[in-house]
Amino acid sequence: MTISDRLAARLAARGIHYGWVVVATSFLTSLTVAGALGAPGVLILPLQQEFGWTASEISAALAVRLVLFGLMGPFAAALINRFGVRRMALTSLTVINVGMILSLAMSQLWQLMLLWGVVIGIGTGMTALVMGATIATRWFTHRRGLVIGLLTASTATGQLIFIPLMAWLAQEIGWRTALGMICVLITVAATGMLLLMRDRPGDIGLRAYGEEPGAPEPAPPPPAGSVAFAAIDTLREAAKTRVFWILFATFFVCGASTNGLIQVHMIPLCVDFGIPAVQAAGMLAVIGIFDFIGTILSGWLSDRYDNRWLLFWYYGLRGLSLLYLPYSDFTFYGLSIFAIFYGLDWVATVPPTVKLTAERFGREKAGMVFGWVFAGHQLGAACAAFGGGWSRTALDSYLPAFYVAGLLCLGAALLCPTMGKKAAAQTAAA
Repeated sequence: MTISDRLAARLAARGIHYGWVVVATSFLTSLTVAGALGAPGVLILPLQQEFGWTASEISAALAVRLVLFGLMGPFAAALINRFGVRRMALTSLTVINVGMILSLAMSQLWQLMLLWGVVIGIGTGMTALVMGATIATRWFTHRRGLVIGLLTASTATGQLIFIPLMAWLAQEIGWRTALGMICVLITVAATGMLLLMRDRPGDIGLRAYGEEPGAPEPAPPPPAGSVAFAAIDTLREAAKTRVFWILFATFFVCGASTNGLIQVHMIPLCVDFGIPAVQAAGMLAVIGIFDFIGTILSGWLSDRYDNRWLLFWYYGLRGLSLLYLPYSDFTFYGLSIFAIFYGLDWVATVPPTVKLTAERFGREKAGMVFGWVFAGHQLGAACAAFGGGWSRTALDSYLPAFYVAGLLCLGAALLCPTMGKKAAAQTAAA
């Protein structure tokens, strides 16, 4: 009997579903991966100072990472369906750790492109947000939105914990020490994943949380054909629906207005206005605090209200906050207002987007369809990462990129309600 079997039996005796252990294990994994994803935003300036690379050169490497991170999403979902969550998560953490460790010795721009762009892009993309979406749909029938909110909020928690610490370590000791800390934490997360993660409730004799008592649902057979074919065939079917393209387009804007822009360029932007890097990282931590609250609240709301209109408000308010930022004068008071309102909305869009995907494309296809939607998110993030760096190099200011992102959010807000209920019902039926 494995550790997870014994723990599941003990929790069941106390009326606790093992799905919550799976959520906790996934939360820890996503939290450490968030540290790996957030590192470049902290380390752009130290890399410029040590190697003389420009903002656009570093941003190009980060854009490659974000593209691969997104494009791996649908294939990651297919790989998870074929090989299981635990195997893929362990593989992902191993690849990320290898890329991080090798980057400690890099000195050339092509090495940055290879390690931070390609290796870490593929490693993080092997699970991405697809892992959380898969766990929520497999392990939970009730509280699914809340679980998605919790797992999405782990990104904010990782940002809250690691970014200020990495900024301090990079400034006081060196950027290599900051990366070394992430490597150790990724190893800890991999150990927890190895011992506690199970792929489906049926693996330990359970049904999904909220399902009627009875015999565990048998696991469906692995998909026939290649992983690539399964992912591409899912895209072919989903692309016939209008709902998919609306979700794809709005999530493109989500990526362009969050981790591609704020996570990569916010600290250098603040430095341009005379704010020290460590203090700017502290502001990102404040965003992380409010995002943790906002994303969990969004998961709770997505279980109760029309997800289309939740997305309308989320994108609209995010757009207004980004358009406000240049007028904050970058004072403590002005940035605090931005951090609170933007933070509440940082990734609040994820729970409604995952819920709409699962409701309209079915439980088994939800992971792969969301993987393609998430690819749109990361394409948007890559455009913002490169565009922000280009704006700083060519126009001597990051602000034009923030204006563009704000306007895109307002456009996405207007698009969300057009996913009508009639279209939703037809898609679900299909």
